[in-house]
Amino acid sequence: MSPPNTVAVFEGHDRGSKPYRRILLALFFAGIATFAQLYSVQGVLPLVSRDLHVAPAQAALSVSAATIGLAAGVLPWSWAADRFGRLTVMRVSLVAACVAGVIVPFLPGLTSILILRVVEGFALGGVPAIAVTYLHEEVTRAWAAVAAGTYVSGTTLGGLLGRIVAAPIGEAAGWRVGVLVVVLVSAAATVVFALLVPVPRGFVRRDVPAGDVLRTAGRQLRTPGLVVLFAQGLLLMGGFVAVYNYLSFRLEAKPFDLTPSESALLFFAYLAGTVSSRVAGGLVVRAGRHVVLVTSIGVMVGGVLLTLAPSLWAIVPGLVILTAGFFGAHSVASGWVGARAEPEHRAQAASLYNLFYYAGSSVVGWSAGFAFAGAAWPGVVTLVVVLAAAAGVWALVDGARSRLPSR
Repeated sequence: MSPPNTVAVFEGHDRGSKPYRRILLALFFAGIATFAQLYSVQGVLPLVSRDLHVAPAQAALSVSAATIGLAAGVLPWSWAADRFGRLTVMRVSLVAACVAGVIVPFLPGLTSILILRVVEGFALGGVPAIAVTYLHEEVTRAWAAVAAGTYVSGTTLGGLLGRIVAAPIGEAAGWRVGVLVVVLVSAAATVVFALLVPVPRGFVRRDVPAGDVLRTAGRQLRTPGLVVLFAQGLLLMGGFVAVYNYLSFRLEAKPFDLTPSESALLFFAYLAGTVSSRVAGGLVVRAGRHVVLVTSIGVMVGGVLLTLAPSLWAIVPGLVILTAGFFGAHSVASGWVGARAEPEHRAQAASLYNLFYYAGSSVVGWSAGFAFAGAAWPGVVTLVVVLAAAAGVWALVDGARSRLPSR
């Protein structure tokens, strides 16, 4: 008697398979398309400040406006992704962002620029809101953390590309031209993403009422294990963006007197994050998430303290160490959200992580300007150390008390 017919349950593409490689490469380009556009303005903030005749903190609002929009967009995008599919939403998100991004450089004043940067950020929210959830659906559980680390490495390269392209072009032809070129690069990366990404197999369409999304979010905000991870995103990202927002203002002043192109070279420190995010994903398998997370935070603190030195020979290594530590921590925390959340609510949990993550970028990244104005660079460093210490203590307490597996 032959066994009854059964339908195989899809458990995700395994590492080394062709779909696995295509997924990682496609999301790598999606990360580039998203974060090159999001942070291109950060590479030209001193130029924006001079051109629009505004203070550094006001110029930094052009970065915060986009991240505020992104934070506001993650929950709506996650709801749309449950109804219409992960890939459909990510494609729409990237195309809409490129359309808005093309308009930004042609706007005359700071107010209009900020308004459209909010719109641009809202559009970009579709990728970070969904990418990690998509990975958990399409990649085997054993390799989800490694895959998430690869995606984060693409986001680091995107952030680097946006800054180092915008700055030298901005110095030569104006910051508006520099930002426009980055948008065109992001559009090209969007096309590559759309061509590479395979048809999803793990997605199950869910017609979830908007009210249910909010109730789920409320329940997750009362789940201690998830709240700890949301806090990591808010505190660490806030401090990280504060450093990159205001370091160029410090280095273009005396005694350094760097040009915008020269200070933009410091953004190559992002390559440390490209490496550390992948390394952290691999270390999680062997050492556990709590260990890797807390260690990464410690590395971040050591790096930012080095930037207090009055020499570029110390500032540059400090920035590299800070970046490596931050992206190691972010890779662990963002991937852990998907593992801790209920499978059917991973999209909402990932969206909440991103909401806190970009809220930190927006609020702390902007408000650190007051620390910079009041206490110069030591004020910014003090703020970053306090935020990282709070995140580290919270992670240690979670490690001591949590009964959830840390691997």
